[in-house]
Amino acid sequence: MIQKKISEIAQMAGALNDVSKFSDVIVKGVTIDTRKVEEGNLFVPFKGARTDGHNFVEDVIKNGGASAALWQKDVPNPPEDLPILIVEDTTIALQELARSYRNSLDIKVVGITGSNGKTTTKDMTANLLAQEFKVQKTEGNFNNHLGLPLTLLRLREDTEVAVLEMGMSSKGEIEFLTEMGRPDAVIITNIGESHLLDLGSREAIADAKLEIIAGLKNNGLIIFNGDEPLLQERLADYDGQGQLKSFGASHDNDMYPVSVEPIENGNKFKTNQCDDTFYLPVLGNHNILNALAAMLAAEFLGVPFGKMNDGFASLKLTNMRMELSEGAQGEKIINDAYNASPTSMNAAIDLVANLSGYSRKILVLGDMLELGPLEEEYHYKVGSALDTGKIDYVFTYGKLSESIAKGAKEVLGEEKVFAFQDKHALSSELKKYVTDETIVLVKASRGMALEEVVQSLQK
Repeated sequence: MIQKKISEIAQMAGALNDVSKFSDVIVKGVTIDTRKVEEGNLFVPFKGARTDGHNFVEDVIKNGGASAALWQKDVPNPPEDLPILIVEDTTIALQELARSYRNSLDIKVVGITGSNGKTTTKDMTANLLAQEFKVQKTEGNFNNHLGLPLTLLRLREDTEVAVLEMGMSSKGEIEFLTEMGRPDAVIITNIGESHLLDLGSREAIADAKLEIIAGLKNNGLIIFNGDEPLLQERLADYDGQGQLKSFGASHDNDMYPVSVEPIENGNKFKTNQCDDTFYLPVLGNHNILNALAAMLAAEFLGVPFGKMNDGFASLKLTNMRMELSEGAQGEKIINDAYNASPTSMNAAIDLVANLSGYSRKILVLGDMLELGPLEEEYHYKVGSALDTGKIDYVFTYGKLSESIAKGAKEVLGEEKVFAFQDKHALSSELKKYVTDETIVLVKASRGMALEEVVQSLQK
């Protein structure tokens, strides 16, 4: 993590006041959360709609262990005789501090974006790179205008590679993040339907994701999903300094799987790039494609294919992403409740539909958010596309998911589809249908908190 004198922090963050009185005080790390202040931290307060972090500055320095704090210029009455750095805007100061610190590090960076799969790809990429390098990655979902600066400021000076997830909700956000991170390689996992509400079309989403190229270093690598026409079209005339490599299921890509065989809790596969067989302990063919992207990035930075199985073997994905567990009645549960879009939901359903060894397959599906004016149609299509011979029961939760239920009833029948607006009632009814030979998929957008259903099944 960043470790600097206050005099250095003041210069990097653009402090407006004289801090010479405290110039030799050491700052170790940065936090924006009063509950997570550690000894020596720089605390960064924000003016919020409900609370103002400036109200806690004096306490976190005097009693919480913080060495110093930023203070926004337009907030009155900064505490006197404390190590306070007054700045024009605390958000901008945090970002500039992170930018300056990143530029001081001798480090390689992989930037990752996409509508689906970027967190899983981040985890895979970091694990593969860790076979040769000291690696740090974005923790949790720290992938926005605040999260990415905090991730950069947590980098140790001896870290050799940083794997940075870059998220967005509107145009221009990824360009801002990538120019701060300055990646050596970038990955675009896919273009889905998330953020249609904000951006209006998949074409606009593709343009926003491609902003990640703006920060790419000269002779860097652009890794993209070659099965996505929107990316193919936009990169066909690319004339920048970066190299292009595609991945996907199609043999037209630079890297593709030539064989896939399901194994317990995952798959083994071969690619066109080498003769090795790779063992991926993650469910879903779509995750093999994520693995290909990670492999291209790792190989570009110097990890040989022969070492990658060790990286896959120790892989642990961020919670609630194809997380396999067992319920109280011996049923198997796939918890994929962190996020959802039509693309990712169809992929998860396809996975369950084609799993063998289970006498009963149940889907628990919740609302997919931020899909714009066609949201009901997207939900309906998920239900109406179900394979009547491969899915036994469907339980839905949420107002939008009533459209999933409507479509599912048309193919599965009324008696096999149940729509709920109450998670407790859903869980109680669901338990009547599970046995030790049942597989249950739980998937929805994060705001639906469907992990509560998983927890109920495990009790």
